[in-house]
Parts: sequence; C-alpha cells; structure tokens
Amino acid sequence: MGFSCWISSFSDNLHSIQSAADLDPREDQVIKMAKATNDAQLLIQSIHKAYAATPTNLKIIDLYVVYAVMTALIQVVYMAMVGSFPFNSFLSGILSCVGTAVLAVCLRIQVNKDNKEFKDLPPERAFADFVLCNLVLHLVIMNFLG
Repeated sequence: MGFSCWISSFSDNLHSIQSAADLDPREDQVIKMAKATNDAQLLIQSIHKAYAATPTNLKIIDLYVVYAVMTALIQVVYMAMVGSFPFNSFLSGILSCVGTAVLAVCLRIQVNKDNKEFKDLPPERAFADFVLCNLVLHLVIMNFLG
C-alpha cells in the first residue's frame, strides 16, 4: 500500500513539473512575483509580532532615532534644492542629527534588558552617559559653526 501511494505521489509531482514547464514565461514571472509578495508579507508580519513585544521605553528611543534621521534627510533635501551656501551650517546640522541618532542607538543598546553585556549598568547611568555625550557633541558642533 505504501509503495503504490509513493508511485501515485511521484506521478502527480511529475505531472505538476511538466505542467510548470509548459507555462508561459509571463505566467511563470507572475507566479514568482506572487510568491515574493507572500514572502514579503510574512516577513513584515513576523517583524511586527516581534516588535510588539518590545518594551515601551525602547520604542520611544526608536522614535527618537527615526526623528533624528528624518531631520537629517530633510536637511539634505533642502540643501539639494536650495544650495549649500553656508556649508558649515549644513555639515553641523547633519553631524548633529547623525551623532544624536548614533548616541540614541547606544542608549537603546545599554537600556535593553535582553542585552547581557550591560546587565549590571543601571538605566539612569546609561541616560546620564547619553546626556553628557550629547552635550559634548553639541559643544563641538557649535564650535564648528564658528
């Protein structure tokens, strides 16, 4: 009984392979695109489920990082449209945004409870380091402005 089931399964698979070979290249491309879309949807769903378990304080830091990066992108678009006459100002703005985003990512790494490397570091100390480094960063940027 098992051997006959295997034979019928094999013949069904062979028939599906032959019918797939007879497909029009456009139909084959549509099938591949549908599979890619399905894979993308599964990826987005799995990322959404994983991010739903993220603590609120890490989500707030993530929003801050997104805000800093978006501000840098707006500055780049503005410079591309209007020009970069005070180039030091442009560089200072970009470095401020990028530096702040990098420091916020470092804060996120230190505050994350799942990170075993910083488990002994209290969140208050991590935030104090973030504030101090931001102060130094912005003092350097103000000096660069002139």
